Amino acid sequence: MAAAAGAALVVVPLTGAAAAALVAQDMTVDSVTPDTLAIETQAEAASADLAAVSGTVTASDDAEFELHTPEIDVEADPEPVVVAPAPAANTSSSSSSGARPVAQSTNVKAAISGSAIIAEAAKHVGDPYVSGGSAPGGFDCSGFTSYVYGQFGISLPRSSGAYYNVGTRVSSPQAGDIIVSPGHVGIYAGPNLQIDAPTHGKTIQFRGIWQNNPTYVRVTG
Repeated sequence: MAAAAGAALVVVPLTGAAAAALVAQDMTVDSVTPDTLAIETQAEAASADLAAVSGTVTASDDAEFELHTPEIDVEADPEPVVVAPAPAANTSSSSSSGARPVAQSTNVKAAISGSAIIAEAAKHVGDPYVSGGSAPGGFDCSGFTSYVYGQFGISLPRSSGAYYNVGTRVSSPQAGDIIVSPGHVGIYAGPNLQIDAPTHGKTIQFRGIWQNNPTYVRVTG
C-alpha cells in the first residue's frame, strides 16, 4: 500500500489480516474461489502462530516450581556373618614334665594288687624328684627304679641309658616291667600307665605313657 506524504512516497508493507482485507477489496466477487479463501485462512493462521512464538517468556522472582523425582528404595547390606573359627587341634607332644598325673583309678588299684613291684613303688607316691636321689624322701628316675627293684634283691643301674642293656626286651609288657626311653626310665603299670620320678618340681606319681616307641624290659630275680 502506498500513500503520499508531502513530496515523499512512503511504502508500508501489509501482512496478516490487513493484507487479506486489501486483497479482498481488490478482488471482484467473480474472482473469489474456495482455493483463494483457503489460502487466505492459512496465511492468517500462520501470522497468528508467528506472533505467539515471537515473544520472550519470563517468570517472576516469586514463581514456584515443583520437581518430581522417583522414589528409590535402598536396602542396606546385611550384617556380615561372623563365623567363629574351630578350636585348633592340640599338636603339642607329651614330655617327661608335661604328662598328666593319673588319679587312683581302677587300673592303678589293679596294678598294685597284681604286681608286688607296683605295690612297692606306690608307697612312694608324692616323694619329690631330687637329682641323684636314690632313697625315700627324694628320687631321680633311675634312682627310683633301682630302689624299688632293690627291695626284691635285684640290682639295677643308676643311669637311665644303661637300662637298654639289662633284662629281656618284651613287646607285650606286664605291670612291673621297666619302660625305657632316651634319658628316662620308669616302671610300667598297665595299658597307658606308668609310675616314675618325672623331673624337677614334680613328685613320684602314676601317669600316662608319654614316651614315643619306648623299650620295655623285663627283669627277674
